[in-house]
Amino acid sequence: MNIDSIQNGVVIDHIEAGSAMKLYDLLGLDSIDVSVAIIKNVQSKKMGKKDIIKIDADIDLNLDVIGYVDPDATVDIIKNGVLVEKKNIALPERLTNVIFCKNPRCISSCEQEIDHIFKLSDKENKEYRCIYCETKHSV
Repeated sequence: MNIDSIQNGVVIDHIEAGSAMKLYDLLGLDSIDVSVAIIKNVQSKKMGKKDIIKIDADIDLNLDVIGYVDPDATVDIIKNGVLVEKKNIALPERLTNVIFCKNPRCISSCEQEIDHIFKLSDKENKEYRCIYCETKHSV
């Protein structure tokens, strides 16, 4: 299989195998009008298998979404065919409108204008809680 390198764009690398489609959906990559390559189950010395997403455009990505899906992923910025920046991602402390509260009594479920905000409550277990009702959400 041959996937061309990109000249100007973003590569999300070291994604846990099988997580690329979830990341693709949460980032809304289906709505952008540029080439996007999803490479699944690539052999990796470090991880065994991994996924990679290549975006053939220099776009801003929500790093919190990437950190939520896989805090061990990296984001590579490519300009003129050269890696100019590599960002290490971490589990975000706060998520806004990435996940949604499942509690039907929560104000964020009842009021359409209110953001769904979750705060990291247990880093080890990747657990978030709604700031309004404390409903638990695990990654």
